[in-house]
Parts: sequence; C-alpha cells; structure tokens
Amino acid sequence: MKKTAFFLFFFQITTFSFAKNREKSNTLDSVSIAKGQVLFTQNCTSCHQIRTDGIGPKLSGITTITSPAWVKKFIKNSKDVIAAGDERATQVFLKNKKAIMPSYSYLNETELDAIVDYLATTKPIKSNLKKDYGEGLKNPIPEPIEVSNLVIDVKQFSQFPVSSENGKYPLTRITKFTPQPKTGQIFVNDLRGKLYKMEGNTPVVYMDFTQLMPNFIHQPGLASGLGSFAFHPDFLNNGLLYTTHSEKTGSAKADFVYADSIKVSLQWVLTEWKIDNPTSGIFTGKPREMMRVNVVSVIHGVQEIVFNPMAKKGDAEYGLLYIGIGDGGAAENGYAFLTNKEEQIWGKILRIDPSGRNSKNGKYGTPDSNPYEKSANKKALKEIFASGFRNPHRIMWTSKGDMLTVNIGHVNIESLYKIEAGLNYGWPIREGKFVIHTDGDMNKVYPLPVNDKTYNITYPVATFDHDEAKAITGGYEYTGNLVPALKGKYLFGDIPSGRLFYLDVADLKQGQTAKTKEWQLTLNGKPETLRNLCGNERIDLHFGIDSQGEMYVMTKADGRIYQIIGAKE
Repeated sequence: MKKTAFFLFFFQITTFSFAKNREKSNTLDSVSIAKGQVLFTQNCTSCHQIRTDGIGPKLSGITTITSPAWVKKFIKNSKDVIAAGDERATQVFLKNKKAIMPSYSYLNETELDAIVDYLATTKPIKSNLKKDYGEGLKNPIPEPIEVSNLVIDVKQFSQFPVSSENGKYPLTRITKFTPQPKTGQIFVNDLRGKLYKMEGNTPVVYMDFTQLMPNFIHQPGLASGLGSFAFHPDFLNNGLLYTTHSEKTGSAKADFVYADSIKVSLQWVLTEWKIDNPTSGIFTGKPREMMRVNVVSVIHGVQEIVFNPMAKKGDAEYGLLYIGIGDGGAAENGYAFLTNKEEQIWGKILRIDPSGRNSKNGKYGTPDSNPYEKSANKKALKEIFASGFRNPHRIMWTSKGDMLTVNIGHVNIESLYKIEAGLNYGWPIREGKFVIHTDGDMNKVYPLPVNDKTYNITYPVATFDHDEAKAITGGYEYTGNLVPALKGKYLFGDIPSGRLFYLDVADLKQGQTAKTKEWQLTLNGKPETLRNLCGNERIDLHFGIDSQGEMYVMTKADGRIYQIIGAKE
C-alpha cells in the first residue's frame, strides 16, 4: 500500500502481543489466498516484503501476533479507528508522529479478506540480520525545516480524466509535465499508459500504451507503467521520441539480467519512436526497442529519461539521453550486490547516444566522454554516468548548467544531489549523509566513520529526514518571468504529504548542505493546502515546467494541475 500508510501500522503493531485475540481459520480458501497475493503485490510490495525487510518490515506471520479482524478494520479506515479511541490504533498513531494511514475503503470486504487470508499463510521468520550494529540514530537530522514567509499563489490549470477503476484513489497517475522542443506544446504522462498533449488547458490522448504495447503493465507498484518520456531536442526535424514503460516478466530477452535464482518481478523497456509527422497533433509511428532491464521488485524502475535542455546544436552534450534507473528494490530485498558496481546497471544514472550503435546490444551508443568508456575493467558498463542511487526520480539542470537529481530514500533520508560524471553517491552503503548496513537492519542509519574519505562518496547538497517528509520530488529552478520573486529559487516537495519546499540555487554547492525552507500555498489568493484541495491523505505531488520557465504543481491523487502565478514574502 502507500509508503506513508500500510507500513506505519505494521512497523509498530509487530511490537504488540495480542495472543488473546488471535483468530485462526482451520481452512483457507485457495482462491481467496491467490487473490490476496495479487492484491498484496499490487498494493503493498512497494513498502513490504514477506521474508525480508523493505521500507517497512517483513510481514511474515503477521496474523499470528495480532487480530486479523483488527488488521482488516485498520486497513479499511484507520482514521475512524483512531477517532473511536481504540487503544492499539492510538498507540500506533502516537508512535508514528501522528501520521495517519489513508483510507482504503475502496477495497471491498472480499478483497480485504483475501489480503488477510494470504498473510495468514505466511509463517513467522526470525531475524535474518547477519549483524547487529546497535541502536542507530533516532533523529538523524534534528533541525526542523523552517516555515518561511514565502507564499506562492496558484490557479487551476487543468483537470485530467480519471484513469483508475471505479473511482479509486489515486484517480490519475500523472507524473511528468514537460514541453516539446521548439513548439513548446505541453505533454503529460499518466503511468496507467496514456501520453497526453495539452490543447490549451485540455488534455488529449496522443499515445495509448495499452494499445501500442501488448505486454504493457502498470501494476503492481506505485511507479510501474508509462514511466517517462523525452522528445529529442531536434524532434521537429527527426521525429524521435523516447519512452520508458514496464512489461510482464519474460516478455522478451533482457539486455541486463542477473542470476536466474533471483526473482524477476517485471521488465523495464526503453523505446525510440519514429513519428511519421512530427508537426501533426495525431500520433502515427514505429517503435524501436533500445534497452530492456530485469528488476527484482516492482519499485525503483526507470522513472526518468531526459535530454539536457541547456545543450545546443554543436555541443558534445547535444542529443545525449540521460536515464535514471533505480536499484529495482535490490538492496532492501537482500541483493545489495546488484547495485553500486560498475559492472551492474541498477542504481545508476546512464548517458547514451541514441544515434550510436557501439553498445553491447548494438542499439545505441556510449559517448567517449562517459566515465567508464576507457576503463581498464572490461566488464564496466560504458553507459554509466554516475552511481549510488536508490531511486533517481527526477533529473534537471539549473540555469548555470548544474545537473541535479532527487533521490527517493529508504526509511530515513531524502536527498538532492549535484551530479558530476563518475561520482558515487553512496547507496546502498549510505542513505544521504549517513551509514546504512546492508547486512544489518536497513531501517537504521548511523554516523559516518572516521575513515569516511576513503570511500570517495559524494553527499547531498540538500537533505531532510522522515520526521519532516517521506519521499522527495523535484522540482525545478524557477526561470520564468511571471513571478519575479521566485527567481533563483529551486522549488520541490514531498510526494505523499504534498509539503512544499524551496531553497536558493546559489546555495547548491558540492560538499555543502543548502538550507531547505517550506512555502505556503494560496489558490487564487485564498490560503489553501493541497491535502484539502485533493480531499485525500496522500497527495502524490509532482512538478512541471513549460518552455518559458513557468512552473506547475501536479496532484495525481485527484488529477489536477495548478499553475504558479504569483508570490510574496
């Protein structure tokens, strides 16, 4: 279920012993169990595994330590359970800093029963930790984010069509908002498979991956589906568009694989589309698969591809495609050895030349300037530009040409990094500027060691911990003309809660930590919150930018986009 939701309950509830209230069924319906496993995979595995700890703890044997009926009631509507004064729910609520799990009332009784039935088939597993590294830091970053005097005014720009089944939240899964080169026309993707072009304020379907790709899937997982898209900077002349999407396991032979003893949950595919008529508003064209990657779990896939918008024709950087690929959940599922190695693709930012053909599969090129192009290690991947990421969710450039990425953290730390070729940003042995042990409890972080410099790790230029927010989203430097008060500010936020942050771009210096501040929102001049506007506990916040540098706020929970139109301090 959702990152700030399902695991919050189980993380604390496993500390209680409710033996007196155990409810066991002598017979469990195999059909219900199978259905429950599917529902669990679709809704819960972004945070939980059965046998190993993830964002939340492993759930093996959970129904033997608490009442299945209570679990079911809490999942359905935790807010009501807390409001009724339930002792267990209140303890969970207080121990998790009053974070409330969103309602899952859209799951019917049969679905809830099926999830519980599936969990009831799992047996308790003792700790699988190889080492105990001690208590860990309870509050890694004690300084709170300052609420500034900055108030930013927005107006509603567009409402997107509901793409969920039966009106379930999130109503849409819109995540990326970016202009087409030259024309400036805005395009927006919905992870459920549609790429929209904006005709004024109206979204119109341009591509539908459910029709174009027979093996396309957008479930399970919070980020699977139509992950990202990028128009070639010379699109109007060459008609080239690039997309990433997820497909069913085994849909085709992958270019990047691991040992067949490790599960493949799905495949991510990078595709080049040759559009027949780039000036037409109607899509017709042919795909060319460039890269296919197996991943361990349904999280942290290929959620970002982008061309450097600062590069001009004639520059060595022009036409090179950057690809942010997460670790696929490898580290937290017990396969940390798959990430942060120069021979492995997972947890990296790649840079490729789509027009080249010197890759191993002969479908793209690797620039001579890439860090491992001339490596003595013959197995090093020449595609790698930078290493050490859990989920490099968004990549952007400042007006001065600095490359930035936001990296969604594990249990403790969210980070913004300044990206330079060949640098290592630490995951999975670092979470932000803290030590994490892959052979210990990955839910804990520790201070840096005395010999930290020997690791050659580059740390965030901005960061916050989970006392503040749970999942960072970028974010751009404001470069428009409509709101002069925002010049030189980088706006970003928290995906689940919709908290809104900013920092001064001038403070983004390698080796230093910029100060993050919070900004407040008004809608047409009236104070508002995104949570109130959405009517949902989880906002699913993202940002967009147009060809003029004007910025937009996206809330995929309700499918709305707001344009920033003013600001005052």
